[in-house]
Amino acid sequence: MLTQDVTKELEAILAGLAEQGKEPTVALVKARLSTSVPMPALITTIKSWKSANRVPKVEVSAEPKSDADRFADLEKKIQALTQRVVLLEQQLSEKS
Repeated sequence: MLTQDVTKELEAILAGLAEQGKEPTVALVKARLSTSVPMPALITTIKSWKSANRVPKVEVSAEPKSDADRFADLEKKIQALTQRVVLLEQQLSEKS
């Protein structure tokens, strides 16, 4: 399963709230996140921030790519592999 590290984003959100003089709450942090983070992870992160002014490493499962993105990735791979095959065929024909 693919994961995505959201620690830096959480640090930025919590620091921004502190600059604004706001007490970080689950609702405030969740509203500012660009990705979905489970509630227990948010609670643990906020508790850690309040007690030690640090954010533990938080990883969430990465969202699957759309079909269009997957097709684009596959097309790039096919193009790269085709170029490699052409190069290998040229090398083989030079040795013959």
